[in-house]
Amino acid sequence: MSITRLHPGKRMSEIVIHNDTIYLAGQVGNPGEDITAQTKTVLAEIEKLLAAAGSSKSKILSAQIWLSDIRYFDAMNAVWDAWVDTDNPPTRATGQALLAGPEYLVEIIIVAAK
Repeated sequence: MSITRLHPGKRMSEIVIHNDTIYLAGQVGNPGEDITAQTKTVLAEIEKLLAAAGSSKSKILSAQIWLSDIRYFDAMNAVWDAWVDTDNPPTRATGQALLAGPEYLVEIIIVAAK
């Protein structure tokens, strides 16, 4: 059993790779940005982290998306739909949750294959 942790901190790692499965920590946008900008920031960071782990968005297995307010669903989906690999769409769930602070509007958690 092989476990690799990339960008570890005292509380968490940004990336954990177990065998050929990649787990990303939840990614959030920049405070002060609107939902569109935060979603774009999150997805760009996800692409960067997947590349660091030797993967890409075409290998995403599942996505959990948390919105601070479900009214952001359509705006977030507009960004997601333009970004997601439509030939290889992952499973996905979206819900409303209190995030780490009121300045965060979206958090996305990804599991991908290597």
